[in-house]
Amino acid sequence: MEAVLAKYENQINAFSDFLEDLPEVDEPVWILGACYDLKTKKSELLSDVRSRLWFTYRKKFSPIGGTGPSSDAGWGCMLRCGQMILAQALVCRHLGRDWRWDPEKRQPKEYHRILHCFLDKKDSCYSIHQMAQMGVGEGKSVGEWYGPNTVAQVLKKLALFDDWNTLAVYVSMDNTVVIEDISTCLFLITKCKKTFGEGSPSSPLAQGRTLQSQRPLDWRPLLLVIPLRMGINSINPVYIQAFKECFKMPQSCGVLGGKPNLAYYFIGFIDDELIYLDPHTTQQAVDTESGSAVDDQSYHCQRTPHRMKITSLDPSVALVSAQTTSGFFCKSEEDFDSWCDLVQQELLKKRNLRMFELVEKHPSHWPPFVPPTKPEVQTTGAEFIESPDKLFESEEEFEILNV
Repeated sequence: MEAVLAKYENQINAFSDFLEDLPEVDEPVWILGACYDLKTKKSELLSDVRSRLWFTYRKKFSPIGGTGPSSDAGWGCMLRCGQMILAQALVCRHLGRDWRWDPEKRQPKEYHRILHCFLDKKDSCYSIHQMAQMGVGEGKSVGEWYGPNTVAQVLKKLALFDDWNTLAVYVSMDNTVVIEDISTCLFLITKCKKTFGEGSPSSPLAQGRTLQSQRPLDWRPLLLVIPLRMGINSINPVYIQAFKECFKMPQSCGVLGGKPNLAYYFIGFIDDELIYLDPHTTQQAVDTESGSAVDDQSYHCQRTPHRMKITSLDPSVALVSAQTTSGFFCKSEEDFDSWCDLVQQELLKKRNLRMFELVEKHPSHWPPFVPPTKPEVQTTGAEFIESPDKLFESEEEFEILNV
């Protein structure tokens, strides 16, 4: 079993290392809403990348469910990418986008508390244990490879149990973001009034978002996840510029992508290449006491970031289906207002083919919107796959998650 996983992992890393050195180009580099000039800001760029929390395969953690697997090597890459996207949202929530990790300095207590949320133990709210067992309710066995939609739904449910971060996770459907549903999800007490252009109630917003009455008493930080389809067998070139614009938005939390059994966390781009963090490295599980500082060296990628072409992908990483899921973090209502304006200006008005729609009202032909509630979780350690042959099988279509 370990020999099979090692061979698979080595094949992935051999491809990744081929694209390791950053090119000398005049084009700026965009990382999660921040812009860098390689000629003058390369060290700042690398510091930014190193500061992102990096979750990879781990081994020798406590068995999932008590009797399940003690390593996620070979099947947990999409879960790890989901952890990275959520961790970026939590870092922005508690530390701010400009926070930087320095191994020589003491980190704030909020940083260590965020890390504790993702440790490989059953009582960490976003651990591989919690995600794998919550996925059982989404029809996935523990030890089975997850698609990005499943990961998004799992994170949405787990966030309901997280009293510290009070994060709301909204997953859009049918390439449409519905502001009314987001307001319901966030328990806002006010209604929003939009001015639409001519057309049906599902037309894009024509003007910025304004409040009709008093401001809401509270705003829950929002992780907005937008599943998208941008082609059939490859990304349609007409979407590429809009896709890149998503990384320029200050609310960007990155993109989850790859193909079945092979997921990456994309955090930016340079010219026609995407920059990503790779979870396909198996490390020892970190054991720490609750509330204590975490040995965090292995949670930051201290190598030059990997890249791959947006188009002309190597066959070993070619998209099976050119779908993406975009995700954005809005810490405040002003953040959300700003995101709506950016979407309207950069993605809707300037593009003939839109990646997604932004509407005020819940479409009348859709089923009623049901806000997420805490699910009843009943899983056992027996719900996992034992055969290594099943680790690399998945019927779920691949999608890119842009968060």
